[in-house]
Amino acid sequence: MIYNTAAEWRNAPQKRVLIFAMSGLGKTYLSNMLRDQGDWFHYSIDYRIGTRYMGELIADNAKREAMKVPFLRDLLRSDSIYIGSNISFDDLKPMSSYLGKPGDEAQGGLPWDEYTRRQDQFQTAEIAALYDTGHFIQRSHDLYQYPHFICDTGGSICEWVDADDPNDPILTDLSEKTLMVWIEGTDAHTAELIRRFDKEPKPMSYDPVFLLHTWQAYLTEFNASPDKVDPDDFIRWAFAKALAHRQPRYKAMADKWGITVPQEAVTQVHNTEGFVDMIADALEMRRA
Repeated sequence: MIYNTAAEWRNAPQKRVLIFAMSGLGKTYLSNMLRDQGDWFHYSIDYRIGTRYMGELIADNAKREAMKVPFLRDLLRSDSIYIGSNISFDDLKPMSSYLGKPGDEAQGGLPWDEYTRRQDQFQTAEIAALYDTGHFIQRSHDLYQYPHFICDTGGSICEWVDADDPNDPILTDLSEKTLMVWIEGTDAHTAELIRRFDKEPKPMSYDPVFLLHTWQAYLTEFNASPDKVDPDDFIRWAFAKALAHRQPRYKAMADKWGITVPQEAVTQVHNTEGFVDMIADALEMRRA
C-alpha cells in the first residue's frame, strides 16, 4: 500500500484514496464532502464512463427513440434540435437507461443479446475509466493544483478483478497509485439496500459468467420465456444475489490490497479532518 501507517498517511503532502463499496454506502457522500471543502479532486468512475466512453452511445440511443416520432425525426435530420446526455456526479440515469434490463420489450425490456452487448460495452468502459485514474491524479495536481485526490468507483469494480491474483493488472495499477478503501456494510445495511432497490430497481453491470448463470436460474425457477420476463422482477431478483456475490469479492480486495472502514464510521465523518482520522484508524487496525 502507498501508506502503511497512520503517520505516513497523516504526513503525506498528497493524499490519494480510492473508495469501493456497494451503491448507497457512502462513496459519493465522502467524495462530494471532500470536494466541497476545497482541497480534494473528485474523480468519479461512473461520470467518466458516461461522458468519455459511453456518452455517444447514450445520446445515440436517445436519438434512436426520438427518430420514431416523425416530428422529431425531421428536426433531428435537419440538425434543428440537439439531443444529448445531461449526466452528472449525482444523476447517472442516462447511463442506467442505456444499460437497460432484459426481458419483455412491451414492459421496457431489452432482448437478451442486446442487453448483454450493452453490458460488454460497460465492462470495457469501466476498465478503461479505472486505468484513467493515474491520468487524473496527474491532471488534478498539475493542471488544477489540487493537493489531494479521491476516486469514487462504481459498485461493479469487483466484477472485473481477481483479488486473489497478486498480479491482477487493474488492482496492481490502482494500488500503486491510491490507497484502496472498502466501506463495509452490515446485514442491516444489506437489507436496506434491497428495500431501496425493490422500491426503485436500477440497471446494474455484472460479471458475464455470473449474469448468464443468474439469468438461466431465473428462467428455470419461474419457468419463464426470455421474451416474456418482467424486466423489473428479474432485476430485483438478481440484485439480492449480486450482493451475496460481491461481498466476498470486496472483502478479498480490502484484505489483500487495501483497508476496510465500517459504514457506521462513514456516517460520523462530516469534514476533511474526520475523513483523515477515519483512514488513520483503519490503517492502525490493519497493522494490529
